[in-house]
Formats: sequence, C-alpha cells, structure tokens
Amino acid sequence: MTKNFFAPLFIGLFCVVSCISQENPPEVKTPDQSKFSTEIIVDGLEIPWGMDFISENEILVTEKKGILYRVSNGEKAEVSGLPEIYQRGQGGLLDIALHPDFKNNKVIYFTAAVHLEGDTGGNTALYCAELNGTSLSKVKILYKGKPNTKKGQHWGSRIVFDHKGHLFFAIGDRGNRDVNPQDLKRDGGKIYRLNLDGSIPEDNPFEDQEGALKAVFSYGHRNPQGMTIHPKTGEVWENEHGPKGGDEINIIQKGKNYGWPLITYGINYSGTSITDKRSMPGMEQPFYYWVPSIAPSGMAFSSSNVYKKWKGNLFVGSLKFKYLERLVIKRGKVVKREKILDDIGRVRNVKEGPDGYLYLGVEGKGILKVIKK
Repeated sequence: MTKNFFAPLFIGLFCVVSCISQENPPEVKTPDQSKFSTEIIVDGLEIPWGMDFISENEILVTEKKGILYRVSNGEKAEVSGLPEIYQRGQGGLLDIALHPDFKNNKVIYFTAAVHLEGDTGGNTALYCAELNGTSLSKVKILYKGKPNTKKGQHWGSRIVFDHKGHLFFAIGDRGNRDVNPQDLKRDGGKIYRLNLDGSIPEDNPFEDQEGALKAVFSYGHRNPQGMTIHPKTGEVWENEHGPKGGDEINIIQKGKNYGWPLITYGINYSGTSITDKRSMPGMEQPFYYWVPSIAPSGMAFSSSNVYKKWKGNLFVGSLKFKYLERLVIKRGKVVKREKILDDIGRVRNVKEGPDGYLYLGVEGKGILKVIKK
C-alpha cells in the first residue's frame, strides 16, 4: 500500500502550536482477526447513515432512503412525521443526534437532503423536532444550504455538540468545488455552528463580516463524513472525503480555512492534477491524511475501559476498503494503524454507545456491536 505523508501540525493535544511532522507514517496493519467479532444489534438495514442512543437498549437510526427507526431491544419501529426527503445520488436522510437535554425536552436534530424553494434540485438542511414515541411533532428547519442543485454528490453531513451549548454540522461542497468551499457568501464546503435553538452565536467568526454567512465556523472543506468531539480536549474532529487520494482528518478551529480545492494531497479521479500546491499561507494542514483514499465515514474515540489498550484511540470507518480503522495517536501524531474487522462491509458510521462499546453502521447488515476477545 502506498505510504501516507503526515503534514505539519498547527494544533496539539491542548490546542498549542506544534512543529511535529510525520515523515514516516505507519502502514496499516491487519492483526489477527480472530481477536475481534461483532454482534448484530439491528438487522435489515440498507444504508444506516446516522444513529444515536436514547439508552443502552434503545437507538434512533436513519436509513438514507428516508426512514427513521426507533429501535428497542433490536425491534424496529418506523417514526412518522419526517419532512419530505429529497433522494438524489448521495443525498437522502443523513445524520441524527439527540439534544443534550433530550431526557427532559425530547428534542432531536437531523440532517437531510431536501428540496424546498420550488426550483429543481436540492441541498442539505438541518432540522429539529420533538420525538414522542414513534412520531415527530414541532418539526422545524433550522438551516438550509442554498442554492439548490441537481448534483448528487457531497451533501455531508454529521452533527455534534460541544460542551458550551453549541451544535456543529457540515455541508459538503455539493460538487461545485471551484466556487462553494472558498466563498463565505455561499453554502457548501463548510462547517456551521449554531446555538441549540438554531440561532447564530454572537461570537461566530464571520458574524461581523459583510456578506459572509454568519453560521459558518470553518470553510475550505470537500465532503465531511465523520465528526466527533475529543473526549479530553473538547475539540471538534472531522474527517472528509478527498478526491483520488487526500482523505483528511482535521481538528476544526474557529474561522480557519482548510484549503479545498486550493491545496490538496489528492488528484482528480481521471488522474489529472487539481493543483500542485500542498500548502499555502493562511490555510490549515490536515491532522492526518490517507493516500490512497479509504473513503472515511463515521468516526469516534474510544473513551471507556471496555477495550483494554484501546482507550483514547480514534476509530474511522472505511467505505472503500470495508473495514474499521484504528488510529493510535501519541505526541500529536498517528503512530499506529490497524484494520479492525477487515472486510466487514461498507462502514457508514461509528459511535461509542452509553455502555462504552463501539457500534458500527454497516451497509446491507445493520448496526453491529464491536467485541474484542
């Protein structure tokens, strides 16, 4: 396998500047697969795009085709009341997340491809709603990317919460890389930050910039597919699909430009060059990147004591190579990579459950619990 090259870090474990570079990144290893197994928690799912846990025995799961399930002890019940979901290419019903105070207010958030303005095409939108049993009420759109487009690629999108009352979500560049990611007046290729009620925080980085979209937190992204909160630092970690080569992990910082498509470690799918630049002043380097691409989707830290020696490791699903990747991070860089559950299937999502176990959304299989023997 072709080696990766680790770019200079601009942020360390505690948000301090680091000059470490990974000149000899580790090759991905395939350990003895008999040490790992899975238990199917929810079966019969085609593309389980998003999931979140109500309790150890109850999960909300989205199907990309536009179905939301409430699952209790493995039994699926379809939730009614969703808005019309726009099905096009990679678009559909995407991520889902419970409000941090869900036990008291029953509020959920979800992202979806939608078509609202009466013209052709669609874009990614963020919704909130109240969940009552298996029905939604008070469904409200909090944000929608504009303009609509018929393009079927790069919708994003994941949802996470910091510990300061903010919600982060992502919209991909929508297949318009030459315009959207670098233009603060246009949606697409951005990560957004809102208050939990959908309002825009007063300290968002572009709040006072004329013409800029006020909800934008960072820009220059291609197609975010995984997002998680670091269990110790509270930082937002994100992964995104690159082109051919150059999938990235980024630590998201306020107001920063992550470079797409002006800098990239990838090339066009045809083999032609996008740019000869790997860095430019004022643009962030990825924390880590893959060449060749693994098509990352879903990402979570293991923060519990369930798995010996895995605590603090980062886990990323691979759609392309159909495995779960374990990344060991020490002193601000990746020192070890492993294929966990090699050839398990297209891993669409990765979550740490309230019981401390890792759960995977695997296309064509369902929700799987990871067991380390």
